[in-house]
Amino acid sequence: MKNKYDIIIIGSGLGGLVCAYILSKNGYKVAVLEKNAQIGGCLQTFKRFGVKFDTGMHYIGSMDENQILYRLFTYLGLLHIPLSRLDPNGYDVISIAGERYKFASGYDNFVETLTKSFPDRKADIQNYVSRIRDIAHASPLYNIQEIYNHTFINADYIKVSINDFIASTTTDVRLQNVLAGNLPLYAGIKDKTPTYIHALINTFYIESAFRVVGGSDHIANSLAHSIRNFGGEIMTHKEVKEILFDDKKATGIRLKNDDIIQANAIISNVHPEATIRMTDTPLIRKVYKERIQNLENSISNFTVYIKFKENTVPYLNYNYYFYERDDVWDSINYDKNNYPQTYLFMHQCHKDKAVYAESAELIAYMKFEEVEQWADTSLGKRGEAYQAFKEKKANQLLSKLEASFPGIRNAIESYETSTPLTYRDYTATKNGSMYGVIRDKNFPTQTLISQRTKVPNLFMTGQNINSHGILGVTIGAIISCAEFLGLNHIIKEIKQAQ
Repeated sequence: MKNKYDIIIIGSGLGGLVCAYILSKNGYKVAVLEKNAQIGGCLQTFKRFGVKFDTGMHYIGSMDENQILYRLFTYLGLLHIPLSRLDPNGYDVISIAGERYKFASGYDNFVETLTKSFPDRKADIQNYVSRIRDIAHASPLYNIQEIYNHTFINADYIKVSINDFIASTTTDVRLQNVLAGNLPLYAGIKDKTPTYIHALINTFYIESAFRVVGGSDHIANSLAHSIRNFGGEIMTHKEVKEILFDDKKATGIRLKNDDIIQANAIISNVHPEATIRMTDTPLIRKVYKERIQNLENSISNFTVYIKFKENTVPYLNYNYYFYERDDVWDSINYDKNNYPQTYLFMHQCHKDKAVYAESAELIAYMKFEEVEQWADTSLGKRGEAYQAFKEKKANQLLSKLEASFPGIRNAIESYETSTPLTYRDYTATKNGSMYGVIRDKNFPTQTLISQRTKVPNLFMTGQNINSHGILGVTIGAIISCAEFLGLNHIIKEIKQAQ
């Protein structure tokens, strides 16, 4: 470890690793500092019962040749990552009040497949698909086009809520709910979440959908290998306690062990609030700190990690979104006594074209207030009451799963659980928030986090910049790196990589 770098990156989540890749490739001396033992943030995996589980990145889209993530993976040297295609005729299955609907890959296939469930609404479905496609394709960054202004997303798509947008495409209330059926991908909130988030995510998966074979840590490890080959450094067990400043700029960081590392610039890949907590300088005004600290964050989750008995459960090549009620929007405000009202069920992909599933994840919304009484405890030391709480919630969730997949509980060999506290401790997001700061169409500028701070050489990246998800975070990292290289320089590099 040197005592000075061109750029220090705090946190090794996807945003930090992509920034380190781009900047080290362009000659900057970069160091990535990670407080935990494992790099990757939401790309991390862990092993239980001899099988590997993803923690945050469960499936990806737009990976067919010349699609957006394929082009970004080409640039980032990630095309060797093993992928398994989800069912093109139903990569997502949306179950609402006992009825199931399929999201199919390909725009025409999506329309034709959903029309089977809504035979009188084909024109509405075509209208919906055409409009979300137009929104996605209107964004130059999401189409790797050079930019000569600062408009990345049309303001109209920021100021209209998803539910209002979907209602403008069809008057059929059940179809409206189906089209919003993958809400857990972004924890959408009625009358708040802006249209562009829904449009970008849905077009991303409609174009093509895949699981990473063997775990999402393949992506983090590949990026880390390339960064080191470019001369960058990645260090674990390096918790940053403080960002240091002089009277004009940031000068470096102080680690938890009080070691000081100097840098010409700093990029923080941790939550903006955590970044602000590391700062003590008049360069950042109190009003800015208060705005960041008071931003509302998305809900967290409770997850059951399941290992199946060998050769008992056929592999499901799709993701299953369950809603107990007709109104999918109401599921985020769940009733604790009838938990959960919604869940997402996904098999883990241990090999391509698997016949039987080895493992699965069962994910439901959970508010931080449910575990707040244990907020000041540490991992593994939360006591018997916490364990009893987790077991109760797991049984509630597994009972709901059994209702949709009869007999599945008998096929479970073992399971582990995680709560918002687990997610908080491993990803450093406030209250274990799944997707960080909530974007609110009613307050578009107040809930937008810029990559720039009030300090000229202190920047941010990650899911709170631009958008969350593998595509949103990668685009956000490009925006952060543009502060050093210029946006169109990076765009040209991506095009040249093809």
